Amino acid sequence: MRVLMLSKALVHGAYQRKCEELAALPGVTLTVAVPHAWREPRVGTQQLERRHTDGYRLEALPIHFNGRHHMHYYPTLGRLVQQLRPQVFHIDEEAFNPATFLALRAGLRVGARCCFFNWANIDRYYPLPFNLFERYVFRHAAHAIAGNREAATLMRRHGYPGPLSTLPRCGVDPRLYAPGPPRPADGRFIVGYLGRLVPEKGVIDLVEALALLPAHVIVRIIGDGIERPRILERAAALGVAARLDLQPLVSSSQVAAQLQQIDVLALPSRTWPNWKEQFGRILIEAMSCGVAVIGSSSGEIPHVVADAGLIIAEGDVAGYAAAIRRLADDAGLRRDLAQRGRARVLDHYTQAALARSYHEVYRQCLAQ
Repeated sequence: MRVLMLSKALVHGAYQRKCEELAALPGVTLTVAVPHAWREPRVGTQQLERRHTDGYRLEALPIHFNGRHHMHYYPTLGRLVQQLRPQVFHIDEEAFNPATFLALRAGLRVGARCCFFNWANIDRYYPLPFNLFERYVFRHAAHAIAGNREAATLMRRHGYPGPLSTLPRCGVDPRLYAPGPPRPADGRFIVGYLGRLVPEKGVIDLVEALALLPAHVIVRIIGDGIERPRILERAAALGVAARLDLQPLVSSSQVAAQLQQIDVLALPSRTWPNWKEQFGRILIEAMSCGVAVIGSSSGEIPHVVADAGLIIAEGDVAGYAAAIRRLADDAGLRRDLAQRGRARVLDHYTQAALARSYHEVYRQCLAQ
């Protein structure tokens, strides 16, 4: 089975482990096409990391309109498709994107069975030409993959009639994201957040909650983005700046080590008119590391966490403070949630398990 995968997400080295697992499956010859870098709006540029590249070919391509999620495309992709002539072409982009439309046309020209991936979990009207791109992709794709339940529902509502699977884009490697040694007993209780510092991630709610918590509670925020100045200003205004540990974004290879140094992971995302949490990958990374998690009720978070963490209503600062206090005071509950989280990841979210699920999607594409 000759498989070509196109994915800007795979510039992150940690995500590439799924590709190694896919390539190791019997009969799979895999090529993965990525940009040299991806410029994430309001955050910064992620250069291509080559961390997990055994068993498959990782091809870096030029990209036009880098950083524009719904405008970018790969001008030389057609030549690569002609060269490889894949049997299955996995286009890891939304149906309404020009990148998906152009890639799918290139795949169809060589007889490839094409699948695509939708994260979008907010219903909206797509103007020309994006609605035409979506209709074309819906008509010609052999399979659709939804990153969350709401995305699957919306694809059906928009008229996609074909086979559809609900799968996250990437899982975790439980050998890398594993429980670390016990954190030194230094009297501090560390609540962590790792990710983008943008308004919709709700990080300000953690700062507000910190003001309601005792002095031994520390909030450690690791990330970059436009909210950084506001976070610092709000912490100073509330008198908690000394208990706020704000650190720059780390590479994907350092995330596990950072998670192993906190007591609880919080993801306080808020739903906006044009966005709500589509998955929350940091949740499964923390759960795999044996770290108890607190998530908001936004989007897919409650389905990802299930009974392996605490869910708080979006924007409920007092609720976050109460949950943090509860976990700080109850080591037994923390251990129970940590064990449930690790078990949930092993059952549903490992890179190996997802690789097998994606392989089944490809097999179904070829069987049609």
